[in-house]
Amino acid sequence: MPEGPSLVILKEQTARFVGQKIVRAEGNTWAIDTTRLVGQPVIALRTWGKHFLIQMPTMVVRIHFLLFGTYRVDEGRDKPPRLSLGFADGGELNFYACSVKEIDCDIDAYYDWAADVMSDAWDPAKARKKLRSAPDTLACDALLDQDIFAGVGNIIKNEVLFRIRVDPRSTVGALPPAKLRALVQEARQYSFDFLEWKKEFTLKKHWLAHNQKTCPRCHIPFHKGHLGRTNRRSFWCERCQKLYQ
Repeated sequence: MPEGPSLVILKEQTARFVGQKIVRAEGNTWAIDTTRLVGQPVIALRTWGKHFLIQMPTMVVRIHFLLFGTYRVDEGRDKPPRLSLGFADGGELNFYACSVKEIDCDIDAYYDWAADVMSDAWDPAKARKKLRSAPDTLACDALLDQDIFAGVGNIIKNEVLFRIRVDPRSTVGALPPAKLRALVQEARQYSFDFLEWKKEFTLKKHWLAHNQKTCPRCHIPFHKGHLGRTNRRSFWCERCQKLYQ
């Protein structure tokens, strides 16, 4: 699943389409009437968490990449796209295995930009307040809660918890104040590290916990399991990541 930093890259890759008219719109989606897109200029391309937003004068199209969504710019795949857009300069934008939805209201009112870890409007104090209001939530679930950390996915989750030495099965309410602050701070910091490494094509080389077998600090095997209500894969070291309950 593309995480928040990957969508920032997508926004940068497609920046030239802003101001251009859509000359072709098609795909195997029934959620929107694609004919309504043709002839409309793109006013802005924005991201919120794992949502890619195509803003036009009369509507906003939201692309949510779900678990297996992908995209291609100026090229296609050997499968039908969920949504395919052609632009006046001959470029194209293709989305696959994703959710397509029309948002018919003011997106600045619709989205809490302060919850987006990649946004300039990110508010760490607000994130801490939300965490304190859910003390029984597991740390692994809290980091994947898009209402708190929009854009954080499973890779970032595992790496953040390893960085701050917290067991993913810890409850948020049991975390000392310093650990709670660290969790919020590193969620944003790692997201920007992710962005830098992704652009360098070196992201996997920097993984210390996610999809790894051995703890690089303790040199013992990682535990792994599908944890919490999100049931996503977690990797953790029982020696250097403390369990807070």
